[in-house]
Amino acid sequence: MKKLFSTFILLAVLILAIGCQDNKKKLPRIAIAGLAIESSTFSPAVSHEGAFKARYGDSVFTYYPFFAADSGIIDRAVWLPTLRGHAMPGGIVSHEAYESLVSKTLDSLKAKLPLDAIFFDIHGAMSVQGLDDPEGDFLVRIRELVGTDVLISTSMDLHGSVSPRLAQNTDLITCYRLAPHEDAIESKKRAVTNLLDRLESGKGKPAYKAWIPVPILLPGEKTSTRIEPGKSLYAQIPTVIDKDKVIDAAIWMSYPWADEPRNHGVVMAYGDDKEAVARAAETLARHFWDVRKEFGFVAPTVYLDEALAKALASDKKPFIISDMGDNPTAGGAGDVTWTLHEIFKRPELKSSGSKTLIYASIPGPELVKRAKEIGVGGQIDAAAGAEVDNRFAPPIRLKGRITAIKEGDVDAGTEVVVKSGNIYTIVTEKRSAYHSEKKFTDLGLKPGEADILVVKIGYLEPELYDMRGDWVMALTPGGVDQDLLRLPYKRVQRPIYPLDPDMADPDLSARFIPLSNEIKR
Repeated sequence: MKKLFSTFILLAVLILAIGCQDNKKKLPRIAIAGLAIESSTFSPAVSHEGAFKARYGDSVFTYYPFFAADSGIIDRAVWLPTLRGHAMPGGIVSHEAYESLVSKTLDSLKAKLPLDAIFFDIHGAMSVQGLDDPEGDFLVRIRELVGTDVLISTSMDLHGSVSPRLAQNTDLITCYRLAPHEDAIESKKRAVTNLLDRLESGKGKPAYKAWIPVPILLPGEKTSTRIEPGKSLYAQIPTVIDKDKVIDAAIWMSYPWADEPRNHGVVMAYGDDKEAVARAAETLARHFWDVRKEFGFVAPTVYLDEALAKALASDKKPFIISDMGDNPTAGGAGDVTWTLHEIFKRPELKSSGSKTLIYASIPGPELVKRAKEIGVGGQIDAAAGAEVDNRFAPPIRLKGRITAIKEGDVDAGTEVVVKSGNIYTIVTEKRSAYHSEKKFTDLGLKPGEADILVVKIGYLEPELYDMRGDWVMALTPGGVDQDLLRLPYKRVQRPIYPLDPDMADPDLSARFIPLSNEIKR
C-alpha cells in the first residue's frame, strides 16, 4: 500500500511538472528589434554604424524599465531581444551602415524562430543613402523572414513618418503624445501591453486600420505639447479610444529636415469597429488641419543679433539662447561655428566686468588633444568646429585659459572648457548635447548663475526649461534651419503647409489600410 501511495505521489509530481512546462510553452514568443535616428538630408553629415551604439540580446532590456522583474510584463511572454540601436540625431545614414544593422537584426530574428509577435521600436525619421522610407523597407524585410501570421506592434516618435507600406506591414502602431517626449517610456509600454492584450485574448490583428495623410510639415519647436494648439490636439487622443472598437490612435507631426515624399503629417487609428476607427482618425485629422495656422514657436524667436541684444540687456539669469539651426538633437552636424563667430564679435563680452556667457558646445578633437597635453590652467590657441559643416563659417580659433578637462563622457568623450574673456566655450571630442545641469557642473560651470547660456538645442528639455531666467530661440543657419522657407525642398509632396500657405483644404477622409496578411513591398 505504501509503495502504491509513493507511486501515486510520483505520478502527480510528473503530471504537475508536465503541466507547468505546457503553461510555459503557451507563453507567446515575442522578439524585440528596432533602429532609431532622426536624419537631416539638409546636412552634409553622414551617420555610420557606430553612431547607433547597438545593443544585442539581453542588454536590449536596459532601454525598457517596464521589463523589470516586478513589472507584471516580463512574465507574460518569452521575450527574445535581438538588436536595438539608438543614435543621436544626425546626417543621412550610410547605406553600408543600414545594411549591416538590418542584416544583423534579421540574422538574430532567424535564430529565434518561430515567433508569435514582434515589438518593433523605431523613431521613424531615418534617412538612408539611396533609399526612401527605410523603416518601411526594414519592416518588409522582417515580414519576408517571419511571415504574415506574426503580430507586430510598432512604437514611434511623434516626429517620425508613417508611409502606407509601414502602416500595412505593422498591426498595432502608436507614437508619443508629448513634446518634449516625457512620455517616451509610457508610449513604448503602451505598444507592448496592446500587443500582449491582443495575443492573450486571441483576437490577434485589429480588423481595421485607418490612415490619413495631413499635408502639414512643421518643426517640433512649433508643435510642442506644452502650449496650444498642440496641447489640446494631443489631449484629444484618449477621448477617441474605445476599448477594442478603437484600440489606439496617434498623430505624427513628421520631420521637416528630410526631403522625402513620406514627410508630412499622418493620423492613424485602429480597432475592430470600422465606423469608430474612421470617426476617430477623421476627428483628429480635422482638428490637426483646422489649427495649422495657430502653431507657433514655443518661445520668442528672433535672429541671433536680436537674441544677443536681448540677453545683454536682461537682468534675468540665466538668459538662455537656443542656437537652433545646428541642433544635434534634431539632426544638425553639431559643429557649425557661425553662432560662435558672431558671439566673439561682441565687444560687450570681452572686458573683465562684462556679462558671462557659456556656450555648449562645439566639437574639436584636435583642440581637445592639445588641451590634454597643456593641462588645466594653461593657455591654448587652437581651432575647433566646421570639420563636417563649414558652409556658413570656418573653424573658430579659440584663445584662452583651459579651466576644465573631463574625460569619459559617454557621448562627448573628453570635454574641455576654454575661457576667452568672459566667454566659456565647451569643446568636445565628439559632438554632444547639453540638457542637464550636471553636464555643466561636472565641468566646474554654474549655468544657473551665468548671465547668458547659449545651447545648441531647439525647445528646452525639462531641466533647462526649469532653470531658465528668460529664454529666446535664435534662427541660426545649419542642417536643421527652423526657417523652413530657406530650405531647398525638391521631393516633399506639394502642396503642403506652410510651404504653400494658401492651399485648398485636403481630403481628410479615412483611408483603410489593408491588413498585414499580404506583404506590401
